[in-house]
Amino acid sequence: MNRRPALLAVAALTTAAALSLSACGGGDGDSKGDDKIEGAGSTASEKASPSASEAADRSDRPKVDMPKGVSNVFEGGSTGDAKKDAVLEDNARNLDAIDVAITVGGKSSQKALKFYNDGKALIATASYIQGYYDDGKSYVGATRYYDRQVTFHGASEATVTYCADATKSYPKNRKTGKVDKSIPASANDYTFFNERLKKNAKGVWQSVDVLSETGAKKCM
Repeated sequence: MNRRPALLAVAALTTAAALSLSACGGGDGDSKGDDKIEGAGSTASEKASPSASEAADRSDRPKVDMPKGVSNVFEGGSTGDAKKDAVLEDNARNLDAIDVAITVGGKSSQKALKFYNDGKALIATASYIQGYYDDGKSYVGATRYYDRQVTFHGASEATVTYCADATKSYPKNRKTGKVDKSIPASANDYTFFNERLKKNAKGVWQSVDVLSETGAKKCM
């Protein structure tokens, strides 16, 4: 059993209605139950770096504060290539924003999700977060991201491939607050991601499509 399900891309959506993200209203945040992610229903020897939210955010990026007991560790540090680093920074901030939406919720997390996601990725992310709330689950612990590679496809499009290790994170019952640390580590705790990003008019590298492979041998 994996501690955290993988984020999968949504290949198709038959309804044009906006997807309600009650997840962002069910935590300790400040949103209400009727909050929606706009557009979600339409057609991430160098030292490990801390969570992107712990770094100095650029002034034009929404502030993302990870809750106590939850952290993301992004290995690899700076690549030395400013363009690649910009892509990786926005990808990391997006992963932080997703986890804040899962564990805390609130309007600020919705703002960050819409800031860093568009298209299929926004739909997939909203569905992924909603799944936690539907199951009455959250999580605590650390998730490690590594083997992060950027490939450019022209000036404003890139793919980022990376691995995630969730062996140090544990499911938490949202109602009781009980954390289940009895789950043994398994291959399902390792996930490979292939994410497509586009640079928008504001210079933000937004995720527009994402695929994942749970139990990926390349990540073990």
